[in-house]
Amino acid sequence: MAAPGFEPGRQSELLVKLNRLIERCLRNSKCIDTESLCVVAGEKVWQIRLDLHLLNHDGNIIDAASIAGIVALCHFRRPDVSVQGEEVTVYTPEERDPVPLSIHHMPICVSFAFFQQGTYLLVDPSEREECVMDGLLVIAMNKHREICTIQSSGGIMLVTDQVLRCSKITAVKVAEITELIQKALENDQKVRKEGGKFGFAESIPNQKITAFKMESAAVDTNNVEEQAEEIITKADPPSEVFAKPILHTPGTAQIGEGIENSWGDLEESEREEAVEEEGESEATAFECQKMETEDTSTIGETKKDEPIVLSDSEEEEVVILEPPKKTRTQTNLKQENTSKKAFNKRRKKKRAAH
Repeated sequence: MAAPGFEPGRQSELLVKLNRLIERCLRNSKCIDTESLCVVAGEKVWQIRLDLHLLNHDGNIIDAASIAGIVALCHFRRPDVSVQGEEVTVYTPEERDPVPLSIHHMPICVSFAFFQQGTYLLVDPSEREECVMDGLLVIAMNKHREICTIQSSGGIMLVTDQVLRCSKITAVKVAEITELIQKALENDQKVRKEGGKFGFAESIPNQKITAFKMESAAVDTNNVEEQAEEIITKADPPSEVFAKPILHTPGTAQIGEGIENSWGDLEESEREEAVEEEGESEATAFECQKMETEDTSTIGETKKDEPIVLSDSEEEEVVILEPPKKTRTQTNLKQENTSKKAFNKRRKKKRAAH
């Protein structure tokens, strides 16, 4: 939902890096007093889980996620608990006011984008700037100028003076953001005590969350007809007025001259393609005629006594030839052979009689 590049149900490389960086920034810096979360020593404790949902990714989500995470922890209230012996009682918000978390400090991340191998430095890069940057440096710091975590990515080599310069800028930005967070939390707590609107319900009518939206403007609808008539009278009259349409054929009409009819006209490229297609079609037709003449000549050369049977199948052309008929020479040879055999039999019989 935050950006089209994110796949649903699968964390991208950016989200994995963001998860590890926020974990180091908030948990490893020990900004929360974990001892205050203990209910019974060695048995029961409160477990705090922080879930961040990205609504719109327009660049530098690391800084936005760190600010949202620490503000959520400062704004969170857990149920009050009492322990009597081995019995633990958890009170509802109606019975007792929830208890806020004990926050030691507010670590906030500030990102720096480098361009042309560190020649140019940019704070809070946008999404397009992140696509063309050479390297990224993230520094997490609190208002006491204590560095909680630092991370460099992109394979760019930074000089010591560049890192010191970025740390000084981070200290100034963190002090400003921390002051804004504290004011917002104080205003929220004040409005809650007075019973007014707060949180998400308060931000909708003031259009603090929605973007690209303008406030509603009042429209005066009095004397609309008179104003319209004045505008028409002040306007220039039309150049030509066609009272009667031109009827070419029944069911059609023409009002005005219009522009030249270019329907059916081909461009130069289309004309060249049409000429090439006509040339190819003429060449193919000539080849087909040539093949037909060759086929007719070969069929004329075949003997009339040998019938040719062609199959109807389109895949292969099969030619079936019938066996040749008996010629006169073959019949004469067979008669001579039979007469010789009869003459030899007669001679054998005569010799046997003598």
